Amino acid sequence: MSLKPKTMENCEGVIATERYGSQESWKYLLKDGRMRRKKDAEDSRLTGNSISGAFKSVFLPQGYPESVSEDYLQYQLWDTLQAFSSSLSGTLATQASLRGVGVGNHEATVAAATITWLLRDGTGMLGRILFAWLKGSKLDSEAKKWRLFADILNDIAMFMEIAAPHFPPFFILIVCVAGIFKSIVGVAGGATRAALTVHQARRNNMADISAKDGSQETLVNLAGLLVSLALIPLVTDNPLLTFTLFFLFTVLHLFANYKAVRSVVMETLNEARLSIVLHQYLLNGQLLSPVEANQKEPVFLSFRRTVPIKLGVRLGDIVQEPEDLQLALKNNNKSYLIGIRNGSVCVCLGNDASVHDEIMAACQALCLRTVLHNDASLAGALNQLSNTKDLWELVSKSHKMIDQIFRMFLKELEQVKWQTDQTLLDWNEWRVEWRKKRS
Repeated sequence: MSLKPKTMENCEGVIATERYGSQESWKYLLKDGRMRRKKDAEDSRLTGNSISGAFKSVFLPQGYPESVSEDYLQYQLWDTLQAFSSSLSGTLATQASLRGVGVGNHEATVAAATITWLLRDGTGMLGRILFAWLKGSKLDSEAKKWRLFADILNDIAMFMEIAAPHFPPFFILIVCVAGIFKSIVGVAGGATRAALTVHQARRNNMADISAKDGSQETLVNLAGLLVSLALIPLVTDNPLLTFTLFFLFTVLHLFANYKAVRSVVMETLNEARLSIVLHQYLLNGQLLSPVEANQKEPVFLSFRRTVPIKLGVRLGDIVQEPEDLQLALKNNNKSYLIGIRNGSVCVCLGNDASVHDEIMAACQALCLRTVLHNDASLAGALNQLSNTKDLWELVSKSHKMIDQIFRMFLKELEQVKWQTDQTLLDWNEWRVEWRKKRS
């Protein structure tokens, strides 16, 4: 007796399945020689109705949630809330600005209002250029801090616009300063949003995420517009209610912004996150995960005095005499030079330095800063450095110390899912070649 192979014609049931991301799955069934497509019953219960599916398709990136970072949804929810409250505050500020330039005042002239508006816009443009020049390179490495700073400054600018009509002699000055603040907000907010988009994009889908973020913001602004239509008649000629509502919206705005930046978990090392991770590692040998380190990362700009770290400086910022170069090369066969000048830890990077060299140099600089800052909590881990008074001898000993710990430190960084193939360390562009020591 011969066995016939089982062909498509004489079998029934499921012959194939397909899935659209993680949203829905379908089965292909063969019955009576015909193929039918049917949605998976269990999957239908999980994915919900077609309305929610359409909403996801319109406002969320394709492939969500696999195509974005794990913190995407939480960040976007808080960002939506802050955008809504900011939209309402902006309505109050716009109304005050229009009243200040003479809308509704028969004695005001079109020319005077136009000049005021042009002065405000002109000073804002100059402020935008100046801020981008001074702080543009910091916006990537400290995206959270500058994102929160931008929103705080935006609230200050709107408060100034609301208050300006109550000080007629200084109205132009106040709105011009507010215009400068808003231009800074535009640069810092836009640049840091781009940096966060890079973090959220897990399939090189930054354009899609940006587009959907724009759709979300448009929807929020539309909702804010509808609420504003009901709000404007209530606050017109009522300064007390205007300031009260502005205060409430501002509190909500700042709280939502704080929660938004706190929800971001970036796996790329910047100076703050590297300092937190290294500090904990030297303290007890524990290596913090990205989630743990991001929770400890400060999100407010700090103005307290500390030992500055300058990465990617000129050779002349470290070496001023031929003897200094020899001292910088003592116990050092790395692709960078490090030194202490004028109270700053300076790092000079070689042309052949890799990303791992950059991380090592930053770690060594952070250790030196800790010693110079007399941080008592790490006296044990950095005991071999803490008793050294001569600065070049301190640098030399730090080379030995970093050689002992860095390889294991880097390995454990990779094990807990930190990115070590790229960093957000704030390196300047100077690269140097120097004569290596002969062995």
